[in-house]
Amino acid sequence: MYLVVCFTLFFSSFSGIAQQILFDFDNLTQHSSLPTDLTVSSITAHFRATSQGYSIQDANTMGFTPLGFSGNCIYPNSINLSDLIISFDQKLTEFSIMYSSQELGCDDSATMRVTAYMNGNLVGTNTKTAANPGTWPVDILSCNFSQGFDSVVIHYDKRPPTCQDYGTIFLADNMRVTPYNLSILSNQKTDNTVTITPNPISQSTTLSFYLLQSQNISITIYDIAGKKLSTIFKGPLNTGTHHINWNLNTDSIKNGLYFLKLEGERFSQTCKFVVVK
Repeated sequence: MYLVVCFTLFFSSFSGIAQQILFDFDNLTQHSSLPTDLTVSSITAHFRATSQGYSIQDANTMGFTPLGFSGNCIYPNSINLSDLIISFDQKLTEFSIMYSSQELGCDDSATMRVTAYMNGNLVGTNTKTAANPGTWPVDILSCNFSQGFDSVVIHYDKRPPTCQDYGTIFLADNMRVTPYNLSILSNQKTDNTVTITPNPISQSTTLSFYLLQSQNISITIYDIAGKKLSTIFKGPLNTGTHHINWNLNTDSIKNGLYFLKLEGERFSQTCKFVVVK
């Protein structure tokens, strides 16, 4: 029997998983342009942009959803280069954001850059090139500076070296931060992670998780391409431990790798599972 624990961190290599705070933009108003503010777990982020900027849009606006994206995302207002600028009301040590750059069938990918500042002074910078180029490739741009920072600039740094069909624009979703002062989180209880038992799954499995407060919950299944396949549960649940049984035969899920997303009103967790019938 296998046991898989789904962490709130999706596709990230940071070690401080339990301390990270997720900003997923799903509570922001669709079609509204930046600037905007978003507060999660006592941290407020202020989003603004250069040039023609960005707005809050459905991640499926283009007719498909980039892998790992869901709900709302930060979406470019034009085809022109524009920096995304994010400032915070307190000092951070870690930052990451999922991005998808506009590339259509490319053999290599663009380079993205994040630059961190503290009170307007440069702290450091880091770059990322998508590991799996192609069409709208997805990766995570991150930085980690122990001395702390309070703002970042997300910049499209370099075009794909050989690709001819690209644009200097990108989408962004699932921003995660770690506060410099961890005591901010130490006194705040969080919902436990969900577990899937068994995994791999042949016919049925049980999803277990704990809620600190009553809230509306949804549990959704996606394939490896990010396509929504099924909603296992959607509705209100009370505080406490919950066990939800899922019969795969009901939803005609075939063999392969899939993603499960558990969403509440103030948290979101994603993990993968395997079906072997």
